[in-house]
Amino acid sequence: MSQLNLFPLFLSLKVAFMAALVGIAFGLPIAYYLSKSKSKLSDLIDTILTIPVVLPPTVLGYYLLVLLGRQSPIGQFLEERFQIMIVFTPTGAVIAASVVSIPFLIKSARTAFSEISRDIIHAAKLLGRSEWSIFFSIIVPLAWRGTVSGVILAFARALGDFGTTLMVSGSIPNKTLTMPIAIYDTMQSGDKEMTNLLVMIMTGVAVVSLFSLNRLEKRWGRRTW
Repeated sequence: MSQLNLFPLFLSLKVAFMAALVGIAFGLPIAYYLSKSKSKLSDLIDTILTIPVVLPPTVLGYYLLVLLGRQSPIGQFLEERFQIMIVFTPTGAVIAASVVSIPFLIKSARTAFSEISRDIIHAAKLLGRSEWSIFFSIIVPLAWRGTVSGVILAFARALGDFGTTLMVSGSIPNKTLTMPIAIYDTMQSGDKEMTNLLVMIMTGVAVVSLFSLNRLEKRWGRRTW
């Protein structure tokens, strides 16, 4: 058995945490818009954002490579102007994990937002509150349980992502090698003992993370109400 390297574990936790933050920053406003809009545009946006749930990870990773690769307009612009590379970097891993996990946060938060009484929102508007003020001071606190559940799902999905992350960030040791990819590599190399050890570690981390986040959800939910 080769020597245990915990870098993939720490990277996976970091990537999942960053992906959850990205989901909160971008997913919650989108979920709020989708919860109150009945237009065809909102249906189109919802469809596009849900595609990562049904597309094979390799297909999704390919799209991200085409969009953000060094030969793409975006990739060339970032590299020439800011010396930023996305593909085969930890940043690429975060983007890949964010794309595959954000639909889960949006779906959960959207459902929670839709259950809020419209009378409360109308009353706030009559009092002169802006949309952003209503969103942060009324909508988010009232939908806190659904929001936290969405964050938990997004974190868990990002933590276990394999195919899309592998396509975008690769499996560079001590740079972009996340835990799921490390497990795959050790299995391919025939190191069963290391594979079993990494699987147990990953399972334990996933259980502890979800249990802790669920406890926080219940505690914060009680404080909110």
